[in-house]
Amino acid sequence: MNVPEKLTLAASASKIALEAGVLLRDYYHKGVATEYKGDADLVTEADRASEKLIVERLHAAFPEHGIYGEEGTRSHLESEYRWYIDPLDGTTNFAHGFPVFCVSMGLERRLASHAATEDGEIVAGVVYDPLRDELFTAEKGKGAYLNGARIHVSRTRVLAEALVATGFPSRKRHDNPNIHFYQQFTLRSHGVRRAGAAALDLAYTACGRVDAYWEFNLNPWDTGAGSLLVTEAGGTMTGFDGSPFKLDSKEILATNGLLLDEMLGFFRTMFAGEELEPIPTPAEFAALRAAHLRE
Repeated sequence: MNVPEKLTLAASASKIALEAGVLLRDYYHKGVATEYKGDADLVTEADRASEKLIVERLHAAFPEHGIYGEEGTRSHLESEYRWYIDPLDGTTNFAHGFPVFCVSMGLERRLASHAATEDGEIVAGVVYDPLRDELFTAEKGKGAYLNGARIHVSRTRVLAEALVATGFPSRKRHDNPNIHFYQQFTLRSHGVRRAGAAALDLAYTACGRVDAYWEFNLNPWDTGAGSLLVTEAGGTMTGFDGSPFKLDSKEILATNGLLLDEMLGFFRTMFAGEELEPIPTPAEFAALRAAHLRE
């Protein structure tokens, strides 16, 4: 698997992600037992085995680095460097045999000047899809890559022509307002995809397979790696109000940049309870598209 030589941190993490991916693929093909962490929040023996492998390999490769894992690992969190690990993003898919899941590893650098509640800087990220053998890598200031080839966000300029993605929580679904946004985005775009693995949704935004992605209530291990992929590929990461992305943000909006203003306006209108603009007729949409092509 090719990783550009200049991505030194991502190259080391990639070897670990690839090994964890092989482990997950083996579990996936033989089947695993599952248990519940919440009303609908699954965990499998594969999650735990993958996190154990990743933690052991990271301790060996970067003994001074901290680790923050989804399945409970909390190690050396006072360190300058901290890895956010999702050993199996897409557990519900995995448990049902639905072939969309990945390993996600994001590296944060925290300086002594950072307050305890303040984000550091994400400096490296790796997302590996073991069933498709796709390795997404990025380092701060060095670009984003898929299997060694440079990737960029899409050039779609209007929501009406965009394919967008979202997700829904595995727990407390009745408290989540996203179904209302899902409905409106479905009506006003080429379509909405809900694949069930946030790290892959962000990776797909980075490489232009989808034009934007939004979700509520994600965790640092969901977004650490993917957020860097998006920005290094030329996209944007914000909250629904345009505020800077945070690792513990309750609102995540990733876009190709060209759709940012339109999507922020959409969220602003929805949250204010105001009437949305009518959906264009075919003739109105054709005129709108022609105007954009002339710009």
